[in-house]
Amino acid sequence: MSTSAVEPGTRLAERFRLEDRVSESDGATLWKAIDEILARPVAVHTFSPDFPRVHEVVTAARAASRLTDPRLTQVFDAAEDDKHAYVVSEWVTGETLIDLLASGPMEPERAAGLVAEAAEALAHAHKAKLYHLCLRPSHLVWTTGNTVKVLGVAVDAAMYGLTTDQPALDDAEGLGRLLYAGLTGHWPGDEEEGGLPAAPMTDGHFCTPRQVTAGVPGYLDAVTVRACLPESRKGQGALSSPAEVAEALADVARPMPIPIAYPSTPAVASASHTEGLDIAHRQHLHVPQSRPTGPRPRRPSGGGSTLNRVLMTLVVLLVIAAVGVGAWTIGRSLGSPTGPEAKSATPTTTATASTPVQAAEPEKAQGFDPLGDNDEKSDKAGLAIDGKPSTFWETEGYTSAELGNLKKGVGLLLDMGKSVQISDVVATLADTPGATVELKVGDSPDLGALKTVATEKDAAGKTTLTPDQAASGQYVLIWFTRVPADAGKFHGTIYEVVVHSPGSA
Repeated sequence: MSTSAVEPGTRLAERFRLEDRVSESDGATLWKAIDEILARPVAVHTFSPDFPRVHEVVTAARAASRLTDPRLTQVFDAAEDDKHAYVVSEWVTGETLIDLLASGPMEPERAAGLVAEAAEALAHAHKAKLYHLCLRPSHLVWTTGNTVKVLGVAVDAAMYGLTTDQPALDDAEGLGRLLYAGLTGHWPGDEEEGGLPAAPMTDGHFCTPRQVTAGVPGYLDAVTVRACLPESRKGQGALSSPAEVAEALADVARPMPIPIAYPSTPAVASASHTEGLDIAHRQHLHVPQSRPTGPRPRRPSGGGSTLNRVLMTLVVLLVIAAVGVGAWTIGRSLGSPTGPEAKSATPTTTATASTPVQAAEPEKAQGFDPLGDNDEKSDKAGLAIDGKPSTFWETEGYTSAELGNLKKGVGLLLDMGKSVQISDVVATLADTPGATVELKVGDSPDLGALKTVATEKDAAGKTTLTPDQAASGQYVLIWFTRVPADAGKFHGTIYEVVVHSPGSA
């Protein structure tokens, strides 16, 4: 199919309708299209008759379609025949690493969390002998669904004709460069990349992240050096595969949604080159506030005016009556005794009712698994009460939402240090729906002694658990009986938990 024959409105495979031409490069054209059967947007690559690597691209796309990690863009269809060749893949919207760096380097832990997710996804692809080979900031996306996506695995390398004898090492170095960019806002290459300035150099080699940006933790500096800065390793072993990069970043907190105050008309992101998706190509649409365009309502006349005068008279009379009652009340208050007897007659319930709730700080937190080994990643439990929304505690990974049918529940146990009244508990969970959580309270850390006072089904994001009756105790348990899907497994996740109390019990 010639490029000239492919126009907006063209239908491929009798289901994919091409709508907008996003980009063209060396005979490959990227389109935003609509899957008319599933009524969803998709990305479609079409190719000119003289494109030299159509067979390689289609073959790579078919292989990539078998990858199951949700952090890799899905390939839905790929075809090659005498009439046309195309690749259909997931349409991804969100912010690329370039977008995230628009205002400067990221928070180190967040940058590392994004790259850790990407490393795990690429390690999955490498097990299937599928490689990226051209990782750039535009390939790493934080989606509008608050997930990480790596664009272009296998497909981009085929499209650009890239090959290597060391694919694992090349992708590990690519991940290191992404981490370098996230930590410093610079690209460790000879030229600018996607608008990012080239990294500064000293003595003929790139400066390390800590030499460029203050506040970069030493261990992240070391991971970056081991991955992509061989001249600065000084005896440190190289990270030679995505799996090794993932292992080096295994303890990094994973990214969570960034609270954003959206304008009345949010930006609309479209997609890219890689596997069909360059999120860096985006439109900002401004829609002015609409004004009524119909005829103005006519003022009532005749009987309507009489009715209005009657209503106005009634309003004036009511205002006069209210003022009179208020004056009488004030006068009575001024003339009333102010001694102790009068004060004691004031109801105390008003003061109690107006007492604001306050956050009660737990003394410690631990993973709670009394039905298993009684330890559910307790070493990470403190991250849920550290006041940092970018860190989190999570359960072990399970094979199903019902905890693999291994137990009835697991949770996070907070020791408040003393018995406190519980107004409510606000837990920030993962944004993926599907969790069922219970709030249990009691004066003993034994599961049987903790009373369930609130339950929330299909919970996600910021979840407020409010007791249905008065509750107090030294121990507060957030108990998962069902956990949502997360990167091929099922986890319960708590980014932050805050206990509110009106005072000590």
